[in-house]
This record gives sequence, C-alpha cells and structure tokens, in this order.
Amino acid sequence: MADTVNIYKADNSRYEKMTYNPVGKSGLKFPAISLGLWHNFGSKDNYDNMKQMLRTAFDSGITQFDLANNYGPVYGSAENNFGKILEEDFRPYRDELVITTKAGFDMWDGPYGNGGSRKYLIASLDQSLIRMKLDYVDIFYHHCMDRDTPLEETMQALADIVKSGKALYVGISNYDKEYTGKALNILNELHCPFIINQRRYSIFDRTIEQDGVKEFCYNAGIGIIAFSPLAQGMLTDKYLNGIPEDSRIAKDHRFLRKDDLTEKRLLQIAKLNNIAKKRGQTLAQMALSWILRDGKVCSVLIGASKPGQILENISVAEHSFFTEEEIKEIDKICSQE
Repeated sequence: MADTVNIYKADNSRYEKMTYNPVGKSGLKFPAISLGLWHNFGSKDNYDNMKQMLRTAFDSGITQFDLANNYGPVYGSAENNFGKILEEDFRPYRDELVITTKAGFDMWDGPYGNGGSRKYLIASLDQSLIRMKLDYVDIFYHHCMDRDTPLEETMQALADIVKSGKALYVGISNYDKEYTGKALNILNELHCPFIINQRRYSIFDRTIEQDGVKEFCYNAGIGIIAFSPLAQGMLTDKYLNGIPEDSRIAKDHRFLRKDDLTEKRLLQIAKLNNIAKKRGQTLAQMALSWILRDGKVCSVLIGASKPGQILENISVAEHSFFTEEEIKEIDKICSQE
C-alpha cells in the first residue's frame, strides 16, 4: 500500500504570498525572493531539513531554485539532493518552477573541468541534468568570465544549448560591464534569449553600482538577480552578540571568517540594525528590501539553513520603499571608516 501520509501537496494560497517581477524585457517573471542552494544542500547537510526548506519556499510562493554544478560540498551534491527532492515532492509542479544551474568554476580535474569552452559547458550541463533528473533547465548560466576562451565560443555554446532544448533561456554570472556588453551583442546576433545577469550585491558590496553593470543591464533590458544579499550573514542580527555555534562562521570558513567581523563592521551592523527596527523590520529584511528599492533588480537570492529563515524574508518586496533620509543614513554608515 502506498504511503500517502508524507505526500507533499503545495499550499493553495502560495501565489498570494509573493510578488513577481519581470526579468528584464523578457516574458518571464521571477519571484522577488528566490532560493539559492549554494550552502546547506551538500553531502554533509541534513536531507530532511533540505526538503522542509524547499517545501517552505514553494509554499511561500518562491518558484525559483538556483543551483550550480559545483554547489555542495562535495561538488554536484546540491544538484543530486535537489534531484531526489524534485522526484519525491515537486515532479507534479515542474512547470511551476524556474530551475537554474551554472558552469564555469572548477568542477572536475583536468583541462576540461572549468572555464568557458564549448566542451566544458555542454558536458557540465549534461551531467547536471542527470543529477537533477531533468530534461531541461529553465536558465543555464555561464558562471564566470573566462578570458582564455573566446567569448564567441562561450556564447555560441549557450545558444546551441538553447537550440538543443536543454535550457529555455541563458544568463551570465560575475560578468563585468565590458563582458556583459560583448555577450549581449553576440547573443543578440545569435537570436539567443539572454535575459539575466547574476551578481553579488548588498548594502556592504555595491560593486555593480560602481562598475556600471546595474545601470547598463537595466537600460539594455537584461534582468539582474542579486546573490549574497546578506553579505554571508553579516547583514543580520546573528553576530550582534557573538558567534552562534550554528552560524556559517562557526561551521564553514570558506566564505566568511571571524576576522571579517572587525570592530568597525560590528558597529556598522549595529547602526543598520537600529534603522531596521525603526522601519519595523529585522536587519535581514531591510537588507533585502534595500536591494529591491529602485526596481532595477528583479529578484534577490537568499540562502537558508532552516525553514524559519525563509518565512522571515518572504514579505520584503512589500516593504521596499525607503525615505530619502533612510537611504542617506544607510550610505553614511557604510562609508564610515
């Protein structure tokens, strides 16, 4: 007899809980908040917790799950785990999901395991589709610029992947303004649906404003999705009273270390936290709202280690208005030496 107790049925009111924004000038829409599987979906993480996070996200109207070939650790394990959960829970909802993956950074040994070559990108996507038990992804990204490979080769590979039916759209990630412009020109000539640039963006990291990518993409009709919006957890109240045992700093030193939390940084976090309180938000909520404040970023990628963190942040799009005074105060805090 089939086990019907644990069969997942999505919340019928899920689409009432989320705002959906156009992705550039395309017909696709992203949820204002998307879930990234960069952390906490690897081979060492709790499988039941992963499943509950994905269920919570979808029940909250989060329709986009963002992956890459080497998310883990170990490489490929996030895609493997996602594929299992997709099969167990989300197969009936496949057409309601935007599933993305990427290739570009190191994935396997030898000269063909990273970069932007045609050989690597096509082989990597084929492997990702097997791990995730999918026939296609909604978006396939080139994950990083590769100045050793002709950009024409990389873009032709992306265009051919779309023509093959293995991706519906393509995107780029970690591309600067110069390379974004060149990629756009090539992909336009190839009539390839290039719709999105994924870049790091937060109150603490405004590189995409400084290098012109944010404005360029907006004017060119390319969507922007922001990753690391909470600066690896620094833009939360998590570290105001020390380092919790279950925090990223305590468990995983690859992307955030204790020496990142300088006295100056902790003071900035405390001051930003005070502004958030006055707005009736947590610091994390305000940091996400800040990214969505001007309508030039279509979605913010959050990571989570437990379902409650997802629930905390689903409503931020409704509170993305900032007064001129709030913007000035946030800028002033971040510019303090």
